[in-house]
Amino acid sequence: LLVICTNTMHRMADEVEAAVQAPVLHIADPTAKAIKAAGFARVGLLGTAFTMEHGFYKGRLAQRHGLDVLVPEEQDRALVHRVIYDELVAGIVREESRTAYAQVIARLVSRGAECIILGCTEIMLLVHEEDSAVPLFDTTRLHAEAAARAAMSD
Repeated sequence: LLVICTNTMHRMADEVEAAVQAPVLHIADPTAKAIKAAGFARVGLLGTAFTMEHGFYKGRLAQRHGLDVLVPEEQDRALVHRVIYDELVAGIVREESRTAYAQVIARLVSRGAECIILGCTEIMLLVHEEDSAVPLFDTTRLHAEAAARAAMSD
């Protein structure tokens, strides 16, 4: 079992799995399972621009798990991406960025998101449950828990 410990690099998950002929625990799968178990179907997705804009993640959530995936509008996607790369990857956590993310989340909720996927390993450094009117799903935690369960079952 292979575990790719970043959301964005799952763009290569199918190719990696085919090349090494070993199963990859895709980060979107335990996330989708947790979302569906909680009874949600319409999700907001935050992550890098690549994760929010390309089909490798949204498509998997929709096609394999039947989830309706909303992403922020273009200006909000740019803000989310900028904060990840200019701040969070450097360990910088700014209150104004937390407020901005909370506003992005609120706009997704106003468009019908029932919950939010924190689809970047760094976002959990900035955003917490109290920053959102709807539940947050931390892909890093969910992926790690699924990997641990898989390792313990072998």
